[in-house]
Amino acid sequence: MSAEDDILTSQGDMWPEFEKAENLARGAALKWASGIFYHPDQLERLGQYRKRETQRTSSVQSRLKSAVQSYLEGVATGLGQLKASLDDVRAVRRTLVDVCEDWQKKVNGFEGLGHLRSLVSDHVQLATAVHNLQHVFSVPEVVRETRQLIEERRLLDAHAKLMEMEGWRDNILQQLHHAGRQDTEGERIVLSYFTVVGQLNEELTKELWDVVGSGLALVKQDPSLFVSAIRIIEREEEMDRAAADSQRQHAFLPPGRPKNLRQTFFKVIEQSTRAQFRARQTDTKGPGLASHLAALHNNILSDLKVVKHLMVQCCPPHYNILQTYVLLHHSCLSGHLQDIISWDLEKSEIYTVLNWIRHIYHSRPKMLAHPDLSPDVDIVSPGPLISQDALEQLQNKYVGAIRVAVSDWMQKALEAEVNDWYREEEPESDHEGYYHSSLPVIVTQMLEENVQVAMVISDSLRDQMVTMALQELESFLCRFREAVISYGKERQKPSQPKYYLLYLLADVNNCIAIRRCIQWLQQQGNQGSHGDGCNKLPQPIDTALDRAMKKGCRLLIDEMLSELQPHFLQLWSTSWFCGSDIIDSICTVMETHCGHFGHIREPIFQFMLSEGLRLVIIDYVRTLVLRKIVCKNPTERERLSDRMARDAEKLHKLFCNLAVLPHLVNLTSSKILMSVPSLPASPIPPSSLSSLIYTGSQLFPFLNNKATSWFSFASDEHVSALLDIRGDVSKDVRGTVLEMLEQSSQPAPEDYQPIFSEILVPTPVLPFCLPAVKCG
Repeated sequence: MSAEDDILTSQGDMWPEFEKAENLARGAALKWASGIFYHPDQLERLGQYRKRETQRTSSVQSRLKSAVQSYLEGVATGLGQLKASLDDVRAVRRTLVDVCEDWQKKVNGFEGLGHLRSLVSDHVQLATAVHNLQHVFSVPEVVRETRQLIEERRLLDAHAKLMEMEGWRDNILQQLHHAGRQDTEGERIVLSYFTVVGQLNEELTKELWDVVGSGLALVKQDPSLFVSAIRIIEREEEMDRAAADSQRQHAFLPPGRPKNLRQTFFKVIEQSTRAQFRARQTDTKGPGLASHLAALHNNILSDLKVVKHLMVQCCPPHYNILQTYVLLHHSCLSGHLQDIISWDLEKSEIYTVLNWIRHIYHSRPKMLAHPDLSPDVDIVSPGPLISQDALEQLQNKYVGAIRVAVSDWMQKALEAEVNDWYREEEPESDHEGYYHSSLPVIVTQMLEENVQVAMVISDSLRDQMVTMALQELESFLCRFREAVISYGKERQKPSQPKYYLLYLLADVNNCIAIRRCIQWLQQQGNQGSHGDGCNKLPQPIDTALDRAMKKGCRLLIDEMLSELQPHFLQLWSTSWFCGSDIIDSICTVMETHCGHFGHIREPIFQFMLSEGLRLVIIDYVRTLVLRKIVCKNPTERERLSDRMARDAEKLHKLFCNLAVLPHLVNLTSSKILMSVPSLPASPIPPSSLSSLIYTGSQLFPFLNNKATSWFSFASDEHVSALLDIRGDVSKDVRGTVLEMLEQSSQPAPEDYQPIFSEILVPTPVLPFCLPAVKCG
């Protein structure tokens, strides 16, 4: 192995990175040589490659030599500087050793200075005592004068004397502090000697707070005393600031500082204000609450006027004394009202409190916004007297109390109304002849008054009251309906009410009047939301009102139908075929009862007419179906057709006389009567479909045009039962008619009122398939 390889091997053992770099260089060189000499023709340029690489190697070696030379020069410079530093450190060390030796030699000479320092301190203390000796001897006399001034309420002079003595004391203590004799026996002696100064300070402060506490009365009688108190407070505040500066500069704070009299001033004002409120809180429960709140209003307004016109002139502007009193009165009043609303208040008392909070306290002519106070008083910064949650709870409590009273009042009114139903007198009627009672007026007036009273307080309370009124009206209408049902049962008893029908008419009119009250309540509720549709009632109460109203209407119609029932039983009898005036009796009864219906207001009057006539039609057709009349020959069909035609004509005439609107009776329900009589006496030719359709149109004209679509709501059983009356309709004709009806069926109109759905067709009896045998 060559020496170069040995060197590389030793370097590779010492630096693994060097060996790795060497291998990478050799690999890169081999890769480059293999790429260059891959083709034989490149061997001719071997000399050029060797010369270029030789030059490159020489350049690299020269740069390396320059870098190493520069590095070696820097190392030599650094070693020279380190050597110079080491020499300097050794010189400093020798100097310090010399200084320590000199200090040890001279330390015994300073031991005698301690005694000298003690003598200097005693001298300073004695000099201070001699300098203040005159002040020290005059302290008892000044104390006596100061106490006398305090008793005479000459507060400014007393405070000047007190400040003089405090200045002597603080001056002595400060001199001792500068002499380094603090917390020594001398300082304790000084503080003990000037103890009486602290006592005088307490006496003066007590007198000062008495003056401040009665400031509202003093500024009206003798404002100079209150002004003296304010000047003393400001002097003490200035001395507190001077003491704080002294502490920062000399680390000395006089005893009793800071006094913070201004802060205590506002605390005393707060205490006196709260004491006045407690003194004014007499027995305020019950009827005295309104007068108590009125007295509070007058007292607070009077106090604030005194503060604005008199006390403000006695206090510095930065005291902001007027707004301070406003905030104090607001805080005291808020706590007092919290106590009041926690009591078990009646509804009138709750209203008084709500009205006072909402309108009197913040109103312009009455309280904080009074012309004598504005614009100096900020009415926004105090905030609300009670929290929003507490206000909502108070409103809920008020609404609950009104709900109880309204419910009880409505119940009593309903009981009185029910008792009136059994009187031996007719109900009241207005100038138009409509029967009514005082019940709607009582209910409407009661609810409207409560809503209007709530509107004075706030819109939210009005909405709550409207909601409560609608809920109570709904409950009342349910109880009213139950009372009407019970009243209807009295008709079946032997001792029935004398004016049963008339009071039912009055009840229906009462429901109409209550509907107007409900619409007014909803209109008031919609004012808060600016909503439309004021005439549309809320669904629950609309249902309750509709049920109560229709129950009274149904009882009236049932009364008419019960009177008509004996006459309907005589229809299709022998006497009816022979020309009896049964239909005249029916028309007379209907006309009488429809005359009673004339005492009902619109639109219920039209409803009663249309509903009564619809039910009469139903009973007429039901009797026709249930009788199971079958014409045996053309003569009988002709007689039946003529008789029914006369009945239909009389009923149609009655309808016209009563001025019933056609759309209220489903396209004139009389057409069902006009259709059945059209029974052609001739037999039906079964030859063609056109003859079948002709026969059907002759049998029931309502199969054409609008009548056809109206009659399509009848079931197959109803049509078959009516076709059976002819007695000569074959199965083919029946099937054709039913098919025509099915093809012409249409959706029911919006105002459709059924006729045939209330008529039950009896189920035909199937023939028994087994032969009848006698029992053994």
